[in-house]
Amino acid sequence: MRIEKDTVVSLQYYKLSNLDGEVMEESTTPVSYLHGGYGGMFPSVEEALQGKEAGYQLSLAMEPEETFGEYDSELIRIEPRSAFPDTVEVGMQFEGGEENSDDVMIYTVTDVTDDIVVVDGNHPLAGMALQFECTVMEVRAATHDELSHGHVHGPHGHHEH
Repeated sequence: MRIEKDTVVSLQYYKLSNLDGEVMEESTTPVSYLHGGYGGMFPSVEEALQGKEAGYQLSLAMEPEETFGEYDSELIRIEPRSAFPDTVEVGMQFEGGEENSDDVMIYTVTDVTDDIVVVDGNHPLAGMALQFECTVMEVRAATHDELSHGHVHGPHGHHEH
């Protein structure tokens, strides 16, 4: 079966590397996503996999705007130390957002002093050009439930009900 809209694509593995070849993220188990613009995979990867079959190996260079976006210095916040638990340390993540907004972001602590905590709302890979590599393990038709929920169910899927 060929990869097309409304198919479930199972990747044997995937790997994201920076342009120096340093692995930034890698799957250790198979990963499946619903193909066709459901938000489970980078759009440029979906485009490159369109029409391919099981066994296909992809290696695709992607610019920041195709992955996690450009780095935005406006997403760095300096907060009072008193607003955080005593155990706060660099690398911890917290949810936060603007006042009077329902938008929630994940902020990563990048610095802690006696008086302040610096948090960054950028994705850790924002601003980086990345190399995406994967091998297609299986392609199948999506079920009615998967299409109505917009994500894969069962083995290798991200959601189970």
